[in-house]
Amino acid sequence: QVQLVESGGGLVQAGRSLRLSCAASGIAFSISAMGWYRQAPGKQRELVATISSTESRNYATSVKGRFAISRDNAKNTVYLQMNSAKPEDTAVYYCAADPTFGSVPTHFRYWGQGTQVTVSS
Repeated sequence: QVQLVESGGGLVQAGRSLRLSCAASGIAFSISAMGWYRQAPGKQRELVATISSTESRNYATSVKGRFAISRDNAKNTVYLQMNSAKPEDTAVYYCAADPTFGSVPTHFRYWGQGTQVTVSS
């Protein structure tokens, strides 16, 4: 059974930093693509960042240069470092995983429960 458990969410002031973590179990983490998505109230879920098993990264335009995705295969954990946070970054952030080696799928197979991030102005 695949489990993705996000942590690190909370309230942060605009301009500050926050780091989200996602611990994965039940999946061959080192050969899996990982991603972070977010959903703000009244909006559709959107891609934030992805990282392939070969550490190729992709970012949404809105977060490029501010956010950084990374992975630690020894800990089966993927991170999202959020810098220069903005109020429009407020959303529930979801971790996603897919056992696809070398590339990132269009649709991820496994999802976490999400963690709330609120950025105050």
